[in-house]
Amino acid sequence: MPLVINLDDSDSPSDVIDALFVDRFATGEQPHAHSTTLDRAKPEATLLPAGARVLRMSKDDDRSSVLAEGEGWTLLASRWNHRADVTVTATDEELAERILKEATDGAKDEPEPEPGNVTMGFWHVAPQRGPRRTTRQIGAETWEEIRSNYSAPVAASMDRLMGTRPEDVTGRLLLLHGPPGTGKTSALRTLARSWRDWCQVDCVLDPERLFTDVGYLMNIAIGEDEGTENGRWRLLLLEDCDELIRGGAKHEAGQALSRLLNLTDGLLGQGRNVLVGVTTNEDLERLHPAVVRPGRCLARIEVGPLTRAEAVAWLGREEDVPRDGATLAELYALRRGAPAPGLPQPREAAPGLYL
Repeated sequence: MPLVINLDDSDSPSDVIDALFVDRFATGEQPHAHSTTLDRAKPEATLLPAGARVLRMSKDDDRSSVLAEGEGWTLLASRWNHRADVTVTATDEELAERILKEATDGAKDEPEPEPGNVTMGFWHVAPQRGPRRTTRQIGAETWEEIRSNYSAPVAASMDRLMGTRPEDVTGRLLLLHGPPGTGKTSALRTLARSWRDWCQVDCVLDPERLFTDVGYLMNIAIGEDEGTENGRWRLLLLEDCDELIRGGAKHEAGQALSRLLNLTDGLLGQGRNVLVGVTTNEDLERLHPAVVRPGRCLARIEVGPLTRAEAVAWLGREEDVPRDGATLAELYALRRGAPAPGLPQPREAAPGLYL
């Protein structure tokens, strides 16, 4: 297949390198391609195998690229900040795989995790690059440190969830619902820490697209990620998905709800150790009955405000705490010295009270 390249003054040197790289693959001279992404590449790593002959190099503020070749293969390595993409085309599949391994061997930067941090993945669809996963270390408290942030019934349910092991998994859906500011996201961070020895936790940043884009869904559900090939489970977190799981979701969102349920206990989820965690502000009565049917949920926890007695114990004083209790967000606002939204304003404030 002949390759035709059109360039104009809007194209950068990196665009030229990209175009040159696909030539031998497009013509069939090197019909096999292997690629990988390093979320964190060592700055000193060349991303080239021994004996590579560099054909082109470019560097600008956002990206650096290098095009290299050897006997029967061509390699393109591109960097964005700490991230790197490496692709190899070759005359046979074994050669492509071997050159890619040599180029990236020891190139991944793996800083020692801090005891209070947990590695979490973040998925999104990038323009012109498709589904992408990046990882970062996030801070997460232990369950013992934050247990008092939740009312007694919620804490009891969370006790069981935090202690879950792979052999305890029954349903594949984890549902946290309740008003904003009650600590659902904080609980999920701590859950990632509690499960980190057996479960990889990934947050989907664009859940509204996940279940409407079949390619995106298959990439996440079927594609292998680090660690999952060794039997580790994966928990996909979808935050604030009210439209997806409320009572009218089937009518409003078309196939999106069906695909979510298929991922949890249908054919799509068969043979895959995948859990789906969903947070929503909706009341339980407004959720679609298919979502909350018995046997589907590993846990279904309503996270609400603390009672007044619990809120007073948490804050250490009685003033400003409403008689109906308070959410976690409201209590943190009171601790900082500022009235939380919805709480009565103090009639008098001493100078420096809000400093």
